[in-house]
Amino acid sequence: MSEFDKDDEEIRELNQRWAEAETRGDVAALDALAADGFRLVGPVGFVLEKQQWLDRYRLGDFVTASLRFEDVETRRYGDTAVSIGRQVQQAAYQGHQANGEFRTSLIAVRDGGQWRLVGCQVGPLGGPPPFAPPGGRP
Repeated sequence: MSEFDKDDEEIRELNQRWAEAETRGDVAALDALAADGFRLVGPVGFVLEKQQWLDRYRLGDFVTASLRFEDVETRRYGDTAVSIGRQVQQAAYQGHQANGEFRTSLIAVRDGGQWRLVGCQVGPLGGPPPFAPPGGRP
């Protein structure tokens, strides 16, 4: 297996471990997967630093019953990888449903010989706005 193939497999595994740890609410696993400077941009634009992101689970505010990260396409740029896919979740925040399908981007960097998450952006899933020209180009 080439070094490139090995990195691709490690990134796929990182993405899977992230989804599984979110589903379990496993703060220790999420902490280990994410670099210290990790930031999450939520579906309505809020930004959480790493500890705020972890505290949602630590305090029991956010509970994820299921999470799938599918239809993922990953591109590598040296020691940085961007994975864009569809996140399908059943979850609740402080007892309020947070179910949905989202377009999610995970950003990972090679850190000390392993891939770690440095960012996650979750946004609404949908098509282009009705005023967009065909093909999405002006």
